[in-house]
Amino acid sequence: MSKRDKYSVLIDIGRRRGLFWPSYEIYGGVAGLYDYGHVGVAIKRSIMEKWIECFVNKRDGIIVELESPIITPRIVLQASGHEENFTDPITECTRCGRVFRADHLVEEQTGIHAEGMSMDQLWEVMRKYGVKCPVCGGELTKPKPALLLFKTEIGPYKGSPGYLRPETAQGMFVSFKQVLNTARNKLPLGIAQIGRVGRNEISPRQGLMRLREFTIMEIEFFFDPDKANEEVEKHLTNEILKYKINVLTSEDKRKGVEEAKLYTIKEVIDKEIVKTPWMAYWMAIGNMYLESLGIPSERIRFDEKLPEEKAHYSLQTFDQEVYTEKYGWVEVAGYSYRTTYDLSRHMKYSGSDLTVFRKYKEPKIVEKIRVYPNPSMIREIAGEDLSIIMKKLSRIPSEELVGKLEKQGYIEVEGYRLGKDAFYIKKVKEKIHGERFIPHVVEPSFGLERIFYAVLENSLVFEEDRTYLRLDKKIAPYHVAVYPLVTGSSGKQALIAEKARRLALAFKNTGLRVFYDEEGSIGRRYMRGDEIGIPYAVTIDYQTLEDNTVTIRDRDTREQERVKIEQLYDKLLELLGLTTDWKHIIQRYSLI
Repeated sequence: MSKRDKYSVLIDIGRRRGLFWPSYEIYGGVAGLYDYGHVGVAIKRSIMEKWIECFVNKRDGIIVELESPIITPRIVLQASGHEENFTDPITECTRCGRVFRADHLVEEQTGIHAEGMSMDQLWEVMRKYGVKCPVCGGELTKPKPALLLFKTEIGPYKGSPGYLRPETAQGMFVSFKQVLNTARNKLPLGIAQIGRVGRNEISPRQGLMRLREFTIMEIEFFFDPDKANEEVEKHLTNEILKYKINVLTSEDKRKGVEEAKLYTIKEVIDKEIVKTPWMAYWMAIGNMYLESLGIPSERIRFDEKLPEEKAHYSLQTFDQEVYTEKYGWVEVAGYSYRTTYDLSRHMKYSGSDLTVFRKYKEPKIVEKIRVYPNPSMIREIAGEDLSIIMKKLSRIPSEELVGKLEKQGYIEVEGYRLGKDAFYIKKVKEKIHGERFIPHVVEPSFGLERIFYAVLENSLVFEEDRTYLRLDKKIAPYHVAVYPLVTGSSGKQALIAEKARRLALAFKNTGLRVFYDEEGSIGRRYMRGDEIGIPYAVTIDYQTLEDNTVTIRDRDTREQERVKIEQLYDKLLELLGLTTDWKHIIQRYSLI
């Protein structure tokens, strides 16, 4: 089928089977907002749980979770640089008044890569190539920056200004010290958060690819840059070092190379493709995660952003992209080396100490210059204000006093100029046990809705007589479907239906996700279950009443196997790949 056909089929299944559809449709809908039905919610939740498993539970205790508010005080996003830098270029049609994102229009109508262009550069290209309104063909205005933050007020009437968070990251940065103190009190330490965010996109026109409200799954990973190589080695197993990923470097892009190259994680580190080995580690985990969702490795790549394409906080960024038939390569995650940017900014704006103490292996003896106020000399200068001056001076670090005295020859406090003769300046030897530093940060950040779409498209299968989702068993909306072959109010049909209902309830009580359906022919019910990706179907029929056996049908092969009901539960756990430990956690119920 064509690219458009595959997309159209997903949209159709989404509506008919309860996966997703545009929000507020009875009022005309709102671009960039989508609802998720019961099937879509179940798949999304499984994708989230798989992310927690991969990025939190399996990471040797170096990752902890956090939940922070969606509403963010303005000062936080001023400190982070979002209020100044979180913008996109917009242009308006002079005829119909519609507003568009200028760089997207340039790329659509000229094929020129426009990401990172300045307003003047975009305008030059728009005039040169005659970029017009895609709706009415009208003339467009010169691009200007538009803030993508949703504004709000915290408190009624004259409340304090705030924004809806555009990412979960800042909640983790401002709570870093609290989490550090309560969790492990040592680095490396990652803080993970899954939550809703809002971005006031200019003209979202790509379905689930560009939304105004969506879910981010994000980690801020804090580490000591001086110990990065030493610490990461504990986590770089042979399996990870030999693991291969597709990478398109910025250097290759500058040379005109368009195809990613295959590297092992060891090569990515040794060739210094990444600026810190922790970046390579998380790229490996992220690639494994997407593969565990059923996305083939050849359809996943890492695209290194050019300097002009990077966010304001990033020293190095890789977009993790998945190939889709509808949209081509789309970003589903970003990996940014944020260094000390965020913690430094929040220290500056809040006055809080967000540093960490680095203890030396052996104490060091260092010679320092110390400055001490001379009270008698200061009294001659400040008189009765001596106590005020002394109190002020006590709050200034000795290093700062030394610097000012050497640079300008005096220190001004409360309007009094205090020269060098107002201080005792001494050289002292001190034993230093360590030093304070600002941790560096690597951030893997995933967009759940984009992954959701990529998983659906990659699992959609067309056969001559059916269309179905070949979802990975761990993320399917239901573990198993239970169907009575026939239903009725009397005789054997009633017995079959009753036994099927009891079986479905027993499964549910063990923790399995169960889909029960008794409407229509058994063939139609199989197709309905296949269409939403249920991996196995159990059918109760006339033979069940005779020998207590049922059939298990495989979604992908459509093959059926007959098993005893008393063996059914363990057989399903085996097929689903659920561990024996899982069996002991849940309560066991008789299925007979």
